[in-house]
Formats: sequence, C-alpha cells, structure tokens
Amino acid sequence: MIVYRASKNNYSDDLSGEGSRLAGGRWNSKGVPMVYTAENKALCMFELALHVSMDSIPTNYKIVKIEISHSASIKKISIKNLPSDWRVLPYSNSTQQIGNDFIKRNKELVLKVPSVVVSDSFNYLINPKHKDIGLVKIIDKENLDLDSRILKNR
Repeated sequence: MIVYRASKNNYSDDLSGEGSRLAGGRWNSKGVPMVYTAENKALCMFELALHVSMDSIPTNYKIVKIEISHSASIKKISIKNLPSDWRVLPYSNSTQQIGNDFIKRNKELVLKVPSVVVSDSFNYLINPKHKDIGLVKIIDKENLDLDSRILKNR
C-alpha cells in the first residue's frame, strides 16, 4: 500500500512521529508519537492546507511517498464506530484517546481512520514504536508542487 505524508524538507526522512509527539493532533495527545499519512497525494495536500498558511505556496515542504508492506497489521475504524464529536475543533479528547490507546496497545502497526477533510477518504496513522516498523519504507520524495491558481481567489 502506498500512502503520502507532507513534511518540512528537513524532516522528510523522519518517521519517528516526533512532530506529532510534540504538538499532538486529532488522533494523539501531546507526548504520544504517531506518523500521520493520507491515502493519496491530493488528500495529503488538503490536510497540509489546513495546517499551513497558503497565502503563498510553501517552498520548504516535500511530499513523501511511503510504502507500507501488504503484510502490515492494520486496525480499521469506521465512521459509525466513532464518537459524535470526532470532527470538532479543537480536537476532542475522544479521538485522541482512540489514537493513544492504539499506540499504547501496540498490537497493530497502522490505524486506518476516516478523513475529516474529504468524505469517503482515509488517513493511515503509523505507530513508529511498533516492532514491525521496518515494514514501512520511504520510497520517494518530491518538492511540494501546487498550482498557483489555488491561491488566485484568496
């Protein structure tokens, strides 16, 4: 399976989850490492646009293409099994607890969750401390290349 991650250039080789450990996110509390990825490049860019100012095209980001082995263990969560506040901002403790429990249990390598940004799309959250982390490999990196028309009507 191929997934994508947007990363600042100087962290594009890093799959430690350190950034999310420091900042926390929708699916993890501060102090809990997790690697956030998206099922396709377009979703990855949408997710980035939520977190980075798009007043000008960021030039210090790469899109990292990651391969997760077909033998990797994946826990899937469907929308019907999520709490009613799973899409709220600021992030709810309920979704963070789901991710924290996933990391703490350390049973599966990957947690597949619905995207808040794009309906019927998914994010894949990787446990960087899992014994099978070797099944996750960076296979390509490219500079973020956004069409300038994205900013035209801002």
